[in-house]
Amino acid sequence: MSYEIYIDDMLLPLPPEKIPVKYNGQNQTVSLINGEEINLIKPSGLADISIDIIIPQMDYPCAVWDGSIDNAEDFLERLGQLKKSKRPFEFIIIRQGLSGENLFDTSLDVTLEEYQATDDVGEGLDMKVSISMKEYKHYGTKIMNFTIVDDKQETDSSQDGTKRQGEPQTQKNYTVKKGDCLWSISKKQLGNGNRWKEIYQLNQDKIKNPNLIYPGQVLMIP
Repeated sequence: MSYEIYIDDMLLPLPPEKIPVKYNGQNQTVSLINGEEINLIKPSGLADISIDIIIPQMDYPCAVWDGSIDNAEDFLERLGQLKKSKRPFEFIIIRQGLSGENLFDTSLDVTLEEYQATDDVGEGLDMKVSISMKEYKHYGTKIMNFTIVDDKQETDSSQDGTKRQGEPQTQKNYTVKKGDCLWSISKKQLGNGNRWKEIYQLNQDKIKNPNLIYPGQVLMIP
């Protein structure tokens, strides 16, 4: 299995040995007046990602350089820019099987919490960078506009074949194919891979884990 790891638009030349993504919980245990404990189930917390990265300072056959970064100094400078910008960015894991087939991908909007660069004699001239990131969820005030329509002005679709105002749109469905993931489906169907959470939220009765979908599943597309 091979990995491609992107931090913002930077491809890591060497994937880290481990990629722990911790999905935090917010459930709370409380005691009733009779001493019995119960668990209050709350929405899941933000995910934490902590990885150790090696940025090679010499040519390795296994290192992949796509031009997004030039060297360790350039990588550290880009991390500093991300930290100063105070903006979220994408953390992407692209997985491929032994025969080159695409497996499920992970795409999270994250913020850079902290990073540390270490010169380790054990790593030779290479630079070791430890990075901590936290999942970012977009939020803000939603403005909803309403239009009052006179019933007499509505057009009956049974008379002229046009859709009557206020009539719900026909739901679009998609059948999962081998190699699909929510990110790739969102990219193909909605034009933006970052909208995969909309598909997940619309199909939570079918998808228990957004990273696990199966060929043949029929998903509703917003």
